[in-house]
This record gives sequence, C-alpha cells and structure tokens, in this order.
Amino acid sequence: MIRPQARSGTDPRPARVLTRGRWVWSDPDGAPRGGPGTTMTTMVMADRPEVQTASAPVTALAVVGLAETMLNGLARVPFRKPWQGPSGLLDNLGRSVTRQVIRSFMGYSVSLPIKEFRSMEKILDEICRAVMPPFVGLHDGVEIVDDTIGGVPGIWCRAKASSDAYVDESADKEAIGATILYLHGGGYIGTSPIMYSAFAAALVRHTGAEVFIADYRMAPEFPFPAGVLDAADVYQGLLDRGASAEHLVVAGDSGGGGLATSLVSYLHTRSMPAPAAVALFSPEVDLDLSRPSVMENAELDIIPWNVPVMPYLQGVQPNDKRVSAVYAEPDPDWFPPTFVCWGADEMFRDGIREFAKRLEGSGVRVYAMEEYGMFHVFPILMPWAEASKRMFRALGELSGRHVTPDPAAEQTH
Repeated sequence: MIRPQARSGTDPRPARVLTRGRWVWSDPDGAPRGGPGTTMTTMVMADRPEVQTASAPVTALAVVGLAETMLNGLARVPFRKPWQGPSGLLDNLGRSVTRQVIRSFMGYSVSLPIKEFRSMEKILDEICRAVMPPFVGLHDGVEIVDDTIGGVPGIWCRAKASSDAYVDESADKEAIGATILYLHGGGYIGTSPIMYSAFAAALVRHTGAEVFIADYRMAPEFPFPAGVLDAADVYQGLLDRGASAEHLVVAGDSGGGGLATSLVSYLHTRSMPAPAAVALFSPEVDLDLSRPSVMENAELDIIPWNVPVMPYLQGVQPNDKRVSAVYAEPDPDWFPPTFVCWGADEMFRDGIREFAKRLEGSGVRVYAMEEYGMFHVFPILMPWAEASKRMFRALGELSGRHVTPDPAAEQTH
C-alpha cells in the first residue's frame, strides 16, 4: 500500500511533450510546477499562478446566473413526465431530475469566459472540501489525505485504519492492497479531485483498493499533452515509491477516461510497465465527435451538444490516436484488461462501442457494460440507481481477477 509522502522542490525530470506523433523530452509551458523548497498540495485550477480568475463581483454574478439557469431547468422537469421510463419510479424521477440539473449546469458553465469559469470552479471546490471529507468518512469509512506524487498534487481516498466495513462490501477481497490511479472527468477543462471523492470512496468500498485522484493540469491554460504528462509522472511516482505495476489500476471517467487511454498508450510507447487493468466510465475516446450517437442522443444526454474539445486539442487533430483511442493502431493487443461502462443514451455511445470492439478484436480482455436508458457517467451522478449498483458489483467481482494483491499492504480482514 502506498503511503502519503511529503515532497519538496520540483521534479528533476524535464516535462514531456508530443511532437509529430513522437514522445520527446521538453518543457511544454516553460513553468515548473513548484519552486525550490515548496511542497505541492492539491489545488483547483484557479489557485495555479498561471491561471487568471474573475473579480469577486463578476464571480458573484456568474453564480447567480448559474442558480437562475438551474432553477429554470428544474421548472421544466414536471412537463416531461419524469415518472415515465425504463426503470422503477424513483430511478426514473432521479434520472430526469439529475439529467436536467447537470445539463443546465454544464451548458451554463461552458458558456462562461474562462476567468469566470475558473472562479466558479474554485467556489465549488471549496464547498466540496468542506462537505466531502466528513461525508465519505461517515458513509464509506474512507479518509481523504492530500499528497504529491511525481510532482503532481492529488488526494488519497483509502479506508480508515479503524474501519474495515468496506471490506465486507468488496465482492472480491483479493484486490485488497491494490492502488487505483484515478483521472477525474470534466472534459479536460474542469472540476477537481475533491469533487470525485464520493465516487472514489465507492471504488474503495467495492474493490478494497486505495485510490489516488491526480490533480492534473487542464485546458485551455494547459492543453494537450500537459494532462497526459502529469498522469505519467504520477504513475512513475507510484512505481518509484515501491508500487508494482501488477498492483496498479488506471481508471477515469469522461475526459479522464480518455486521458487514461492516452496514458496507457504513452506507457506503451516508452516501454514502461503497463498497469494490471484499466477501468473506464463513459470515456471520451473519440474527440472527432462525428458518430451518429452524438446527434441521436443530444437531447437525452447530460452534456452540451457543442462539446468543447478544441481548448484541449489546440492544433492537434481530433482523430489523432494520441487523444482519441478509438483511432489507435488496428491491433492494440498490448492494452491491459479493460473494464468499460457507459449509458445507451449518451452522446459518446458509438465511439465507446467501437473502442471496446476494437480492443476485443485484438484479443484484449474487455468487460463492457452498456446500460439502457442511462446517460453520461451515470454511476457518478446516480450511485443509487440499479444500473449503477450492477456496475459496482461487476467491478468488484472483476477487480481480483487481474490485479495482484500487494503483499506489503496492511490487511484489515
């Protein structure tokens, strides 16, 4: 089990960038992550010195606008007969309300100038920092600890030493002692690790692993390949701390899921050890956004129809295999065993289907779950839904098949 470790100064290794399809060594932004004698802690993007934010009055107006947009959206819910649907009454209501709330939130957020977006993101991060630690502690028996790995800040979500309740819910206890490197979603442009701590705590409870959520750099301030490089530094940092690749799982949702596939590809090109497995939740594996489901499910999904991908790409073609795993080489048989889950109503459906099909056709062990009537990242937004419960059960059952337990881990059972 990897323990938190204070780290000062900057990572002595230069940053890495992609040019003309090759991984080369360089410094993509010309700025180190920290200064001499500093210790990195988890930071929302607004706290980074390179990122500009809006003034307090402008931020306040943005927050008021968000509240108004979400209330207007909720007012429309009853007219859409939210009680109707493929599941039970509560699931149908929950799905309709969640869909409308998140659609309103995301649609409004991506319309903001980046300074206002970052300022509002910081407010949400601070709220989550106050609310989430006690919540996951009481609900899941999980503690949250800040740490810096490979020069990249982030948070650990792990079972409290005084609690072993999570072990009883782990369907396969062989995964105890494994580590999940989690890359959070947000379309490569937004959110923060603490916002995903409830989902990470659920992963701890159902798999018995510990989870590190990396606070990687995001666009547009830090476009591709900054996020991939940060993820690679965390992965190498875990190995440097003594973790074995056979104890590591790389996971992510939405843009973080796409980033996870880019990381695995990067590890392969560098001849670095691959993780034992990959877990993806509605991964953004096709930034070309030209498949039929993008338009077919635009009214059913939670994400805006004009998914913002250009801030991340900034000159890289959306069908480049480094950013869109669905366009990887024809036979990616080097990919680790992969668990992938998505909703049938999401805009990314067809791209994810093609990605899973391509892996399976290459001989990769793929465990694919498509849930009827569900939208993007539904296990994160609706953990109480029957579809989400099925996903957690399946993930728990599979976690011990491909992840070797760490013999040095502190067992609680």
